[in-house]
Amino acid sequence: MREKAYHEKIDIDNELKLRELLSLLPRFCRSYFIGIEPTTSSRTRIAYAYDLGVFFQYMHENNPVCNKMKIPDFPIEVLDQIKAQDLEEYLNWLKYYIKDDMEHMNSERGISRKLACLRSFYHFFFRTERIQTNPAELIKMPKLHEKNIVRLDVDEVASLLDEVESGEKLTERQKAYHAQTKKRDLALLTLLLGTGIRVSECVGLDLTDVDFKNNGIKIYRKGGYESIVYFGDEVESALKAYMEERKKTIPAEGSANALFLSMQKKRMSVRSVENLVKKYSKLVTTLKNITPHKLRSTYGTALYQESGDIYLVADVLGHKDVNTTRKHYAAQADERRRQAAKMVRLRES
Repeated sequence: MREKAYHEKIDIDNELKLRELLSLLPRFCRSYFIGIEPTTSSRTRIAYAYDLGVFFQYMHENNPVCNKMKIPDFPIEVLDQIKAQDLEEYLNWLKYYIKDDMEHMNSERGISRKLACLRSFYHFFFRTERIQTNPAELIKMPKLHEKNIVRLDVDEVASLLDEVESGEKLTERQKAYHAQTKKRDLALLTLLLGTGIRVSECVGLDLTDVDFKNNGIKIYRKGGYESIVYFGDEVESALKAYMEERKKTIPAEGSANALFLSMQKKRMSVRSVENLVKKYSKLVTTLKNITPHKLRSTYGTALYQESGDIYLVADVLGHKDVNTTRKHYAAQADERRRQAAKMVRLRES
């Protein structure tokens, strides 16, 4: 039996997780998840299943119609008995609640995501004429305050890669492992900074996904489609140095094809890359909380500053909607327009 690709394993794990979550929801919910499957990723469906679980648990505990039966036994008619005011009270409750002895808080973005889930959920059953009302459409989306893009400056990028190579500022304990992981860490961080790929796309890379003839890597995007991303000389150099070392490594069972291996010789996880980025970035800046996604923002910023082409940035980053890209880099676009005003002189001073 062939070794399953990383994205295949993730899809299987996500499908099993989704089934587990669906068992806790009203039975009629299954048709909704079948309906949205062609247009959503497995991760999105899991997030929606979790959000609906929180919603129905709240209704079970607080709504007189819903607290008379077990959640899986809720009939679809329950949706017509839940009013817009019930949804507004639920969204307000989401700001702070305790579940399983744990405190939970939702920011405006978290509440917005949960309302988007409810809108999609209600819209599906309303559109298919299985319910008569759609109270979720009556609720206004929370106003979101734009967040500044956190990214590394040019000198910080150089310092970060220098630290990975030297390891001078690492603790004595970290230095003990640095010699074994230096080439891997440098290749991984250079790849993230030099291509803007997502951390999940990075850990999913296999040895056969790297093509030095064309300096490209084959990745599986968020929506499940295949894409080729190209890299420059610095990434090529770092990858080649690491892959020479990787060839001599005997991987653990199930990780034979993985490009990036952990100290245990297994495919690196998203969490381990996050910890790696955190470890090195703290040596460079203590004011910025740098994550793999911030390295992606760093690349996107640099590409936009160099090209000024928002469509190119969207394509390379794998954004399906260019408005997503434009929203994130609008401040830079405004700054470029301000600079343009100073470039043209009408009269010599």
